[in-house]
Amino acid sequence: MRDKTNIFQNIDWITVAIFLFLLLIGWVNIYAAVYNDEHKSIFDLSQNYGKQMIWILTSLVLALIIMILDAKFFSAFSYLIYLVILITLILVLVIGREIAGSRSWFEIGNFSLQPAEFAKFATALALAKYLSNLDLNINRLSTRINAAGLMFIPAILILMQPDAGSAMVYSAFILVLFREGLSGSILLLGVAFAALFILALMIDKFVLIGCLAGIAVLIFILYKNLRKKWGWFIASLVIFSSYIYSIDYVVEKILEPHQQKRINVLIGKETDIKGAGYNVHQSMIAIGSGGFLGKGFLQGTQTKYDFVPEQSTDFIFCTVGEEWGFIGSFVIILTFIGLFARIIIMAERQRSRFSRIYGYGVASILFFHFAVNIGMTIGLFPVIGIPLPFISYGGSSLWGFTVLLIIFVKLDSVRLQLL
Repeated sequence: MRDKTNIFQNIDWITVAIFLFLLLIGWVNIYAAVYNDEHKSIFDLSQNYGKQMIWILTSLVLALIIMILDAKFFSAFSYLIYLVILITLILVLVIGREIAGSRSWFEIGNFSLQPAEFAKFATALALAKYLSNLDLNINRLSTRINAAGLMFIPAILILMQPDAGSAMVYSAFILVLFREGLSGSILLLGVAFAALFILALMIDKFVLIGCLAGIAVLIFILYKNLRKKWGWFIASLVIFSSYIYSIDYVVEKILEPHQQKRINVLIGKETDIKGAGYNVHQSMIAIGSGGFLGKGFLQGTQTKYDFVPEQSTDFIFCTVGEEWGFIGSFVIILTFIGLFARIIIMAERQRSRFSRIYGYGVASILFFHFAVNIGMTIGLFPVIGIPLPFISYGGSSLWGFTVLLIIFVKLDSVRLQLL
């Protein structure tokens, strides 16, 4: 007979161990990134590393509270939690504090909270609740529209702050839909639109449309069974052409000037190592200078002399690369891959459809942050300002990621009781 009063029974300790390891690695590297000779103690609360210790301790308290709660609470109150978070996203637009041109923060005493970080786990819960309805067919248009609404309403509110980087994170939930049976053609269509977005900024639009028309004609000739669907070919060409010609408007009218510059630097249209490309340029120097074994703890010159802005937050990975080298970077990447693999294994062993879907939501969000954050520090992605989970400095992000992950740990611990 299981002791239901034991909240630590059946916990996946591998996941918990990885979580604690990442917290420790993050704390140590924040200390290295903003180290101050006049405040050498890592426990100094006047410095970011001392403040991060408080965030870590409070995150562990949050984790304990989640483990004490009944697992059915998260399914029963999914929509209510989602609604409350949507209200906070609306309120922050009205009474929030503006930092770096974005009204994304509630100022509470001496600290600030960013509701966008908590919207991620709330959206994962709401999406899991909706998709766990056994009567739903994911390939039905109404189901897709409703799921897209749950995913992108918070993203739109966040985009209004404006915080394009955090808003983009919600596209990761599309991976959850594929696990639940969404057609792979949708993914291919998304990849095609993304590729066309980049290509339209790099080459002449008339030439690009001509290439698309040529490909369409070639397919039409090679596949005889598609010839009866010539109307679809024409309609698709019109849609893609309209999309290509709308890209300039999106870039010039919707994106901020600094975001436009970052994209142009990324695709090679501009070289601006003293402006928009400065952060990435310095980050790549820091990571490359670390070599195989790194310069050693607190020995990073790029770090010590503050060459990389936001080095304890968005660019924390360049501190790892410079001081711990290829080996340290490899360990961090391998640890994250281990976490993703573990979450997927846990998701696949769930008896509850809600728990499985939520688990894939957790994996999708964490993977998006991991891939984009590290990618932007080495010049593979534009700088969109999202943190590296559990490692970057910041209370709201750490709390948000902790709640996101530990809810799933709780659901997994009672998987044999949930149906």
